[in-house]
Amino acid sequence: MTADDSLRGSEWNARERNETDTQRLDRNWSNLLQELRVVQTGIQLLTGFLLTLPFQARFPELRTYEQVIYLVTLGASVTSTILLVAPVALHRILFRRRALRQLVDYANRFAIIGFVLLGIAMSGVPIIIFGLVVGPVAGVVAGAVSACLFATVCVALPLRVRRTLGPQQ
Repeated sequence: MTADDSLRGSEWNARERNETDTQRLDRNWSNLLQELRVVQTGIQLLTGFLLTLPFQARFPELRTYEQVIYLVTLGASVTSTILLVAPVALHRILFRRRALRQLVDYANRFAIIGFVLLGIAMSGVPIIIFGLVVGPVAGVVAGAVSACLFATVCVALPLRVRRTLGPQQ
């Protein structure tokens, strides 16, 4: 993004929405928080589920590669949870510091990385579950389908739409 793109975006917001830069940042922050509320509960439940797996009777039956997949999945889920909750902590620490621009920028980055890690976690869980219930081939297929679906719906489609819109607005 160039300075001209940013200026055009600001001009568009001022003209079309009749909002100042501060109002735009407030709206962006509010929208981001709403999006995070949608995924926070789900990722927290997924992380809680993953944390209980080692205490289940069949967990010792996991093959070495399944244990590695479990640990990668757990790591992705825990890290995603942290990143998707971090904007709230960041807001508390930066409260009344006039740092809304930095808050929105960091929270946006945390959310993007958190969503990617969520996709990794959501792809790892089917590998483990299907692997235990049906067999390793079914686990790999289920994980691949989940990864492809996430990549298509949550990454490729938004990027495609973004490219058709032109410069940042």
